[in-house]
Amino acid sequence: MQKPPPLTDRAALLRFRARATDSAMFLQQEALFEIKERLEQVNRTFTSIAIITPFPKIWEEFAENALILPDDEVLALEPAAHDLVIHAMALHWANDPVGQLIQCQRALKPDGLFLGACFGGETLTELRVALAEAEVALTGGLSPRVLPMGEIRDLGGLLQRAGFALPVADTDLRTVSYGDMFALLRDLREMGEGNALAQRRKVFAPRDLFTKAADIYAGNFTLDEGRVKATFEMIYLTGWAPDESQPKPLRPGSATARLADALNTDEMPLPDSAPKGRM
Repeated sequence: MQKPPPLTDRAALLRFRARATDSAMFLQQEALFEIKERLEQVNRTFTSIAIITPFPKIWEEFAENALILPDDEVLALEPAAHDLVIHAMALHWANDPVGQLIQCQRALKPDGLFLGACFGGETLTELRVALAEAEVALTGGLSPRVLPMGEIRDLGGLLQRAGFALPVADTDLRTVSYGDMFALLRDLREMGEGNALAQRRKVFAPRDLFTKAADIYAGNFTLDEGRVKATFEMIYLTGWAPDESQPKPLRPGSATARLADALNTDEMPLPDSAPKGRM
């Protein structure tokens, strides 16, 4: 079976990340806050923590002595070495997200915890629409200009494929306002989130493309105060390394109490859906 082409141009992505600035890291900070909030609800002390992130400076404050690693295609993680692994705001650029999750799962001790944060499919929907409409109008075609990102249902399924127990995926939509589309594009560059798609066009865009896209953006996505909106979907993933101590689902038919009794109501039998005299 032929290997699919890579989604991400890693060399370009690393160049863009190297130009990122501290002032544009507010979504990284948001992810850090949310991860901390989730850990406060886990009644456990973690002593061997690994954090995968392209921006180590932000995540250094998370815990003393945490092992902080880049999101390379092959993660520098030892098997069964950690009780907590965090994949921080990089999974959306992975060429092999399942492989990244499998590596994280294998790095966990039994009953160790995985937490992930990444952008989801609703991110930058306004920018996608504006660029697509402008490019079709000017050239009659489309170029890959905004990263396709995973939907929450798909990302939850990846946790299961990677072998995590008790997988959970949840989402948080954030709306950010900008003076115009060009201010958003500047912010994306300063976040290190520029267009690093492997199949992107590597020639200059038509002269009027971004001007027309900015007009479409303003015409469709302007807030009451005259600024344009940009949606960022933050998806958070939780999973545990399998362990015998974890709760298991009951076998079908093994219940010892009736739901009707718990609800203090009468049980109503369903009518037989099959016509009489037929199987």
